[in-house]
Amino acid sequence: MKVYEAMARALADLGATTLFGLMGDGNLYLVQSFVHDQDGAFVAAANEGGATLMALGYATVSGRPGLVSVTHGPGLTNCVSALFEGVKGRIPLILLCADTAAEDRDYAQNIPQRETIVATGAGFEQVRSPRTAVEDLLTAWRRAQAERRPIALNIPRDFQWEEFDYQPVSFRRSDHRTVVPEGPDVDDGVGIIASARRPVILAGRGAIGPDDRAAMLRLADRIGAPVSTTLNARDLFKGEPHNLGIFGSLSTAIAADCILESDTVIAFGASLNRQTTSHGAFLRGKRVVQVSLDPADIGRYVSPDVGIVGDMARTADLVVNWLDQAEIPSTHFASSDLARNLAAYDPLSEFDDVPHSGGVNMAQALIAIDSAISAERVVVTDAGRYLFQPWKLIGVHHPRFFLNTLYSGSIGFGVSEAIGAGAAAPGLPVLAIVGDGGFMLGGLAEFNTAVRHGTDLIVVVCNDRAYGAEHIELRRRDMDPVLTTFDWPSFAEVGRSLGGDGITLASDADVPAVVAAIRNRTRPLIVDILLDPDAMPHFR
Repeated sequence: MKVYEAMARALADLGATTLFGLMGDGNLYLVQSFVHDQDGAFVAAANEGGATLMALGYATVSGRPGLVSVTHGPGLTNCVSALFEGVKGRIPLILLCADTAAEDRDYAQNIPQRETIVATGAGFEQVRSPRTAVEDLLTAWRRAQAERRPIALNIPRDFQWEEFDYQPVSFRRSDHRTVVPEGPDVDDGVGIIASARRPVILAGRGAIGPDDRAAMLRLADRIGAPVSTTLNARDLFKGEPHNLGIFGSLSTAIAADCILESDTVIAFGASLNRQTTSHGAFLRGKRVVQVSLDPADIGRYVSPDVGIVGDMARTADLVVNWLDQAEIPSTHFASSDLARNLAAYDPLSEFDDVPHSGGVNMAQALIAIDSAISAERVVVTDAGRYLFQPWKLIGVHHPRFFLNTLYSGSIGFGVSEAIGAGAAAPGLPVLAIVGDGGFMLGGLAEFNTAVRHGTDLIVVVCNDRAYGAEHIELRRRDMDPVLTTFDWPSFAEVGRSLGGDGITLASDADVPAVVAAIRNRTRPLIVDILLDPDAMPHFR
């Protein structure tokens, strides 16, 4: 067995079934063996950066490490922005990157790969010799999960044809569940919760495990607290009568009033960044108990009154047990009046749309699109000023199926991550909501990848024919925004030319046809929503 065959076999033994990438002279034999010898699936991207983003989307939805293979030199440098995204999003990923043979100093694709990778914040693991190749792969696999970031495995090109005596490998991830000790932090946390009069429970992405929701609801019921989530844990409490929805800059008016009235916030698995805290305003004057499995998360953005390192469900149940023993009464802050107000809430009341003449009411269009897609879906959002409406109006059946591609602040990641998410959730439609600039930057290159691999993808392009954030900044300063505007081609026609389908939504009268196109789709579809950059709906 050759080294490349042994590495492909090891990936299969570790449970890898899907590999993203772009074949080059440094990695083609590994990819070939993974597909033909190990019956793996290879999603062939158009760009290595897109492939890496696909692996990030796959990891986010599947809960398993993403896996991507690229060649050396420019094959690696094309991955840099995506690696930053994975590092900032703390997403486990293994990047299998070929490297130029050490003796081939003048080869065109020879670059300092270690330095390139380390500069992104990703980890680096070197294949030290042909005989250690599988051992080094196993180390990268372990590190990606333990460190919650991308790890690049650097594979010298000249190693792959060496002979290898393969022995089966396995890896069992250690159980991260932690029994909460009865220490002073727990005592202090229970004391704060017991003395609260207007508590609110906040769940983040770190609190969406199989037992977490029920345990947090037991605590909420016990203390009479409304429940809420961060953006990345959205819809965790969907259907609950006292669900405030998103806590922070995206809160509804009802939720914001309730949060501001509260005196205690009990945060599970939430980092409490400035978006969640509305730049600190939503925590001002309140006592904060922060619970996380990762000690590094506690106090990362906000210094809580108490930080507890422990499992979400076990911590919540422990608090309930202690409150019961002490016979602490419920606060009833989660009142019947609050439940009635939440049930009567109209999400459209949050928006002040100013559609241009003959134009599109974006909120109504999004609601129609939402209704045309199965409730069980994956939703991926790119970046741009259009986002506030989709974030408020488009939901998911579980937060694991919501992907926010804004960790590093770049546009253009949404379509690629959507393709990877679709590979992790076969059978579910994937809705990617992107801007026109983001689609041209990243989506255009990979839309055909979705076509070739049969992804059930709907791409909604919120097309104001401008780089919107820059457009509005120039307008605010009474400067000409013409340099921020673009005369794009019809994205509906682009979708058809790339092998998919497309439809344009130019006015409210087009909505029924768009709904029909979504319901009757047989291949990836682009919905091109034409918007006026000077009359974009704004967030308030």
